[in-house]
Amino acid sequence: QGQLVESGGGLVQPGGSLRLSCAASGIIFRLYRMGWYRQAPGEQREVVATIASGGNTVYADSVKGRFTISRDNTKNTVYLQMNSLKPEDTAVYYCYAFRAGYRDYWGQGTQVTVSS
Repeated sequence: QGQLVESGGGLVQPGGSLRLSCAASGIIFRLYRMGWYRQAPGEQREVVATIASGGNTVYADSVKGRFTISRDNTKNTVYLQMNSLKPEDTAVYYCYAFRAGYRDYWGQGTQVTVSS
């Protein structure tokens, strides 16, 4: 079965940047819609951005203009470029894979902390 592994999280100052990566294996990556979700302490998990197999992207209003989701189908990897980071972006970020008619997959999560 499929597996998603996130990397790139860490501690960054407000206004800084970070790039998250999610490497997929065990799935036909190009056929899946990929996404990034996040969950802050005491809050529900929320969608940050998604990218369809054809490249269409959708962003949460809170990150629009600051974050960019992209995918490299030759590397089976989806990325989240995070710029102008704010303390409210602090959360565990999860990679997600979806394909109609098949089970979905979640990564283990990577911690992003935005603090002075």
